[in-house]
Amino acid sequence: MSRYHSYLNSATKILSSYEGGEPFASFLKKYFSANKKYGSKDRKQVSHLCYSYFRLGKAGEKLSAEEKILTGLFLCSDKPNEILQHLKPEWNEKTLLPVREKIAFTGIQLSSVFPWKEESNDAIDHEKFCTSFFIQPDLFLRIRPRHTENVLKKLGQNGLSYEFISPFTLKLSNSFKADKYFEIDKEVVVQDHNSQRVGNFFLTGRRGSLDRVWDCCAASGGKSIMAYDLDPSIDLTVSDVRESILINLKKRFQTAGIKKYRSFVADLSVLPADSYQHTMPFTKAIGVPFDLIIADVPCTGSGTWSRTPEQLVFFDEKKIDVYAALQKKITGNLIEHISPGGHLLYITCSVFKKENEEIVQFIKDKFQLRYLKMELLKGYEIKADSMFVALFEKPS
Repeated sequence: MSRYHSYLNSATKILSSYEGGEPFASFLKKYFSANKKYGSKDRKQVSHLCYSYFRLGKAGEKLSAEEKILTGLFLCSDKPNEILQHLKPEWNEKTLLPVREKIAFTGIQLSSVFPWKEESNDAIDHEKFCTSFFIQPDLFLRIRPRHTENVLKKLGQNGLSYEFISPFTLKLSNSFKADKYFEIDKEVVVQDHNSQRVGNFFLTGRRGSLDRVWDCCAASGGKSIMAYDLDPSIDLTVSDVRESILINLKKRFQTAGIKKYRSFVADLSVLPADSYQHTMPFTKAIGVPFDLIIADVPCTGSGTWSRTPEQLVFFDEKKIDVYAALQKKITGNLIEHISPGGHLLYITCSVFKKENEEIVQFIKDKFQLRYLKMELLKGYEIKADSMFVALFEKPS
């Protein structure tokens, strides 16, 4: 048996044992750790075959696992591939064709890759969105203030290929090892392009400063660091439902030079306030109302599935309603903590209407907030994530 058949068999075996209960990257790391026979090249080839399978999403479900892997590999390859050369040479000759022509050649139904068109934002070009899953997104770095000159110097000294897509945003290959060349979180922040664009909303309606800001679902803290970079005098509060997140955030803030901030653990989908687990009394942590609440709420993450394509295969549509209900609870519990004239910035990395436009309508109907603007930040044409942003103002 050739090593190419061996790669295919290994990928098929791995896929048959994966049930979607954890990120595939984590599952794969554990699998290779437990199976030492795979060398570096073997791991790379088998991993690529597995991800090629997932990038077909719900399309080609009648194909065998082996056929689906090779079909996905063909559609994901923009140049001749050694595995295709040995297992599907007639396809390998066509790898340079545009993706749409290759899709027609395979006979798969493109719309089935992401079959939730009716649930998605009307502004989404469904054909382009489905096609984007065959292309791995790029890596984006945000250059922090006062580090542009040094970052450019390092790029030049090392002969690195890059593209500026905004004054402080670098676009690089997804395989680029940023931590090899830069001090992460000190010089640059690894942050998707559209996540960076969310920062354009921070100062909307403000008078040049952010004042009191609460990043209420802080997660990795990228938006908090971005808010600090816009206004270092910021009075910052961060919270998350997981204490481990805040522990990691503390380390990240230290690297980023953020020394003054408050943090507490809270499940913002639960009331009353005294039911929260916390690191300090909740009322003390909240204090007076905030001028800006950044609510990057838990969501399906459907705008980021090019990075985690296993979701295309394992996603349960019922989760949309589960997340929408959670989002309503969280946003409803934030309203009283917005100062008069203050703002609520609602953010998801989802493309589903129930998590986006319908939550905006819910907030408009139920609470006395003035709707200012909303935008779907499309990432599928620029090899980035897609995000949704909506800004509200509390009457003075």
